[in-house]
Amino acid sequence: MRTYLECFPCFLNQALRAGRIATNDDSITKRLLDEIGMMLKEIPMDSSPPETGRLIYKKVSEITGNNDPYKEIKRENTDTALELYPALKKKIESSNDKLLTAIRMAVAGNVIDFGIDRKFNIETDIADILSRDFAIYDYDEFKAGLTKADKVLYLGDNAGEAVFDKILIEQIKKTVTYIVRDKPVINDATYDDAVHAGIDKVASILSSGTDAPGTVLKTCSAEFIELYNNANFIISKGQGNFEALSDEKRPIFFLLKVKCPVVANHLNVHEGDIIFKTANLLNR
Repeated sequence: MRTYLECFPCFLNQALRAGRIATNDDSITKRLLDEIGMMLKEIPMDSSPPETGRLIYKKVSEITGNNDPYKEIKRENTDTALELYPALKKKIESSNDKLLTAIRMAVAGNVIDFGIDRKFNIETDIADILSRDFAIYDYDEFKAGLTKADKVLYLGDNAGEAVFDKILIEQIKKTVTYIVRDKPVINDATYDDAVHAGIDKVASILSSGTDAPGTVLKTCSAEFIELYNNANFIISKGQGNFEALSDEKRPIFFLLKVKCPVVANHLNVHEGDIIFKTANLLNR
């Protein structure tokens, strides 16, 4: 997915939010915004938003000296999600379609996002998503592909969201490799965050090698690229991964909540919609 003009004010807002969290010194945050503004002049429109996000958050670390400003927020979100875990598991056990309910919960976890200018309430948003219809719904294709797959490549997104991913992995009942960011960026999950969420109990964990807020393939490690190229069933969580991989010709299932009008227009849906979309390449 390319960058649109509407993305540029969002980039500045992201820099401001990250700067406010990273430092209490307004002069440092002002310098950060000045440098981001100059940098945005050089951003090509055909680059994906996560490519620019990678540059923004590297600049945040460089100028503020804080390379993980969301560290405590990530831990708090994960702890909150872990508190909800037993009740969510009970909902699945009492549901008529355990796999579909687990998918809905995985999407519900995608509300935990600090890359957007939006407040969220985990418990309220879970209840909303569990009762909402998907705007794009490729469940039949998902089930058919999962039946044929021997392994699953699962591209994670946010730290607290990983607890909800664990619930889905438990229902998938396949060998799963869970992919995390190589270094801290926004509140995206790193290896330590995934372990905190308990992912190591249900899947192997591997870094993609990128520090972008999305799976930007040209910044990923050779180890990940080999795994990605050989995968025949891929689950991609979150808007950042969708922005980075939406043009890929791979057997990818995108699970996300649409959080901005640009992505909504790109998908021809509404902001706030939940998406369960395949690239429709499973049999090609």
